[in-house]
Amino acid sequence: EVQLVESGGGLVQAGGSLRLSCAASGFTLDDYAIAWFRQAPGKEREAVACIISSGAGVTDYRDSVKGRFTISTDKSKDTVYLQMNSLKPEDTAVYYCAADRFSGLLYCSGYRWNDYWGQGTQVTVSS
Repeated sequence: EVQLVESGGGLVQAGGSLRLSCAASGFTLDDYAIAWFRQAPGKEREAVACIISSGAGVTDYRDSVKGRFTISTDKSKDTVYLQMNSLKPEDTAVYYCAADRFSGLLYCSGYRWNDYWGQGTQVTVSS
């Protein structure tokens, strides 16, 4: 059974850090592109970061998190991480990881993220 399980969310003060984990089971990370999304109350879901392991670890980030967030993988643990530093109140949201089968495309915008999603983990940043 394919499954994505997020963890690591919580409450943190502005300027603080959190590391989110996305544990994958039922598939190998090399076969999929993985992305982190977030959705704040009353707002649309937005892509935060993406990594394509088969593409020499190609990564991409939305502009508002560049320089603050880092996506990475630990293939030995089948886990994708999102290190979030210098957190801001506007980063408050439910964070989800998603997987899309690697198609050979080496840019994140080429994926639709229709395959698998986790259940989400809440991140709250207080001011």
